[in-house]
Amino acid sequence: MKRFATCLLLALGLAGIAAAGNDDLDIDKVNGSIHVPDNATAGKLSTVNGGIRIGANSHARSAETVNGGIDLDNGATVDSLETVNGGIRIGEHNKIAHDVEAVNGSITLRTGADVGGKLSNVNGSIKLEEAHVGGGIETSSGDVTIGANSRVEGGLLVNEDHSWFHVGSHKPHITIGPHATVQGTLQFKREVELYVSDSATVGKIEGATAQKFSGDHP
Repeated sequence: MKRFATCLLLALGLAGIAAAGNDDLDIDKVNGSIHVPDNATAGKLSTVNGGIRIGANSHARSAETVNGGIDLDNGATVDSLETVNGGIRIGEHNKIAHDVEAVNGSITLRTGADVGGKLSNVNGSIKLEEAHVGGGIETSSGDVTIGANSRVEGGLLVNEDHSWFHVGSHKPHITIGPHATVQGTLQFKREVELYVSDSATVGKIEGATAQKFSGDHP
């Protein structure tokens, strides 16, 4: 009965969830998407074969999906995000208290986005636009762009890629933009093309040689 009531509220798009402060309203679906309206509050969001969208200035405890992406509108807050076979797009001034994890999907952080924990994926690009990550970045393949004025604490790790379908693929491009900061070690366990702005601040580099550049892009 509780799950039925929750799904009905979301289907109708009612903002009454926010007024009630229902952070215990968990939503679990199979073969369906989840949409939390603007200015709403929900608990754990979980779906298989469907995406998750969290509206502007809304809050959820967590969001997990398999075979679907996760989108956060501006100002939304979530404790953690996880997806398999789908991308994660974090809007402007979103706050993620803990980790953000994707397998086979890209991760994008827009201006003012703040991730308190680790940002990680296996396959797919990672892009920060004037954003902050507090627990480091970890990936295996795909390009990483830490854009201008972004800040990362906890370092950067690019793991070996043992996937058979990536044999002979291009070297990941790792770009640290103007006035960006990466605190901690930048460790590379596979060949990459590493570009570091002459105005960026980075920690110790292991396993790669930085190519300096000036201007907005390499």
